[in-house]
Amino acid sequence: MQVTETHSEGLKRAYQVLLPAKDLEDRLNTELSGMKDKVQLKGFRPGKVPVAHLRKVYGRSVMAEVVQNAVNEANQKIITDNNLKLALEPQVDFPEDKAEVEKALEAKGDFAFTVNLEVLPSFELADLSDVSLTKYVAKPSDAEIDEALNRMAGQSRPFIERNEGSYAETGDRVTIDFVGRIDGTEFEGGKGEGVDLELGSNTFIPGFEDQLVGAHVGDTRLVKVTFPEAYGAEALAGKDAEFDVTVTKIQFPGELKIDDELAKNLGLESLDKLKEAISGAIGSDYEAATRRKLKKDLLDALDGKYAFELPPSLVAQEFANVWAQVEQDLKTRGKTFEDEGTTEEASQAEYRKIAERRVRLGLVLAQVGESADIKVSDEEVNQALIARVRQFPGQEQQVWDFYRKNAQALAELRAPLFEEKVVDHVLSQVKLVEEPVSKETLFADEDAEADGADETAASTESKA
Repeated sequence: MQVTETHSEGLKRAYQVLLPAKDLEDRLNTELSGMKDKVQLKGFRPGKVPVAHLRKVYGRSVMAEVVQNAVNEANQKIITDNNLKLALEPQVDFPEDKAEVEKALEAKGDFAFTVNLEVLPSFELADLSDVSLTKYVAKPSDAEIDEALNRMAGQSRPFIERNEGSYAETGDRVTIDFVGRIDGTEFEGGKGEGVDLELGSNTFIPGFEDQLVGAHVGDTRLVKVTFPEAYGAEALAGKDAEFDVTVTKIQFPGELKIDDELAKNLGLESLDKLKEAISGAIGSDYEAATRRKLKKDLLDALDGKYAFELPPSLVAQEFANVWAQVEQDLKTRGKTFEDEGTTEEASQAEYRKIAERRVRLGLVLAQVGESADIKVSDEEVNQALIARVRQFPGQEQQVWDFYRKNAQALAELRAPLFEEKVVDHVLSQVKLVEEPVSKETLFADEDAEADGADETAASTESKA
């Protein structure tokens, strides 16, 4: 096997591989000889089938395997001999001349093919001693804990049936039967019986609940509404609908009690313990927001420290993923680029920059992780898998089996664990200044910051 580099520019490499006919012949004969004891052919005793006869029967199929094995061997040789780190799998180009290929498959001619590669860039890790980040920290307030207590108590409070002839008021719970129609035709999901609805909760289509205020038991009302443009069911979004609604029961809310009994109903021994649990839950949300904000600021700092050539294929792949999400989001919301005050071309340019940022940061974090010898243990992956399985009650075994049998899916669980470990390592190298802030400050521009914190390549670990 002869390997010759034919192109080297930037991160792109190309190699010409030549397999002489003699080499193909030897490889084919070796494979066929290994088949003698395994193949049973009519008219021949086991192990006595001549290689020449095996070649007539199986020659082409075996030669195809020989060529594929040679391609794999060549790829590995190129990578090993040149100490390359690939951005993506090698791309192999075979001869366009069919006659040349036919000769090679019969081991009557040399076989040449080209291997095109894209390698990862080489860069030095930046000095982070001059990086200073602010860690914003918020604590749950008594008012927030009280608000959560009131919400829980409201969800647990009893409802008492109103006297006959009473009318429904905002805050009451009504039990209804309904049939919905669009242009006079019933639609899927538009029918229900014995459905409880709290008036003023805004859980139904906007305007639906308001038209039931003042109704009494046995009352039938024609409720007219318009489905929101961004409604989940695309077939109903923006459509006008009419519902025949019959009220079968009206209940008013009982006394709101916040006491030890409420805590016990929720599985805790006292009101104080319930308050502690609420404070802990809110605190966890705040810590997660602190982490997102800090990670976003760290990634911004890292992005400003590095400038190197990016593998075009990785950027194109990442952009394709990002752009697919953008288009799906617009479709779900029923919007166009013009509705968003932009154009498709301008949006593509913006999201291509995001794709480039993700790839750049992914490569940086991968090299940091490799340099620091950061590993994700099998136990950590198992814990992540267990957490994922619990998200699918009733389907636990199917989800578990899917991940255990799918290496790529398991790698997608491992990658964010690796990334978080690398982020922790990098944070230990920069100066952190803790600053107490309000809830409002902590969550300011939360959506934008959450997006920014996620702007790393999904397969960070695999690039190490």
